[in-house]
Amino acid sequence: MTSTLANRRVHLRIKGRVQGVWFRQSTREEAERLGVFGWVRNLPDGDVEAVLEGPEQAVETLVRWCHTGPPGARVTGVERTDETPIGEFGSFEVRR
Repeated sequence: MTSTLANRRVHLRIKGRVQGVWFRQSTREEAERLGVFGWVRNLPDGDVEAVLEGPEQAVETLVRWCHTGPPGARVTGVERTDETPIGEFGSFEVRR
């Protein structure tokens, strides 16, 4: 669990060619590197969904990364919803 002080929580929907290009695993690796908690998963329509929570600067860095993603991805759009941080995560996971 993380303290909610100076934390940010963002819910993303990433569109484009984002499945089958290691987007989820790469997002987890970036999140761990930055100290961001939450999860990422594929959606049936081909999009990727993620919830990111952690220090504001780290979350914003990961959001910017999600606009490009890993090599092979072609992100065409990112829908963002800012949410209230609640400190429910202790790690970053790839969900199925």
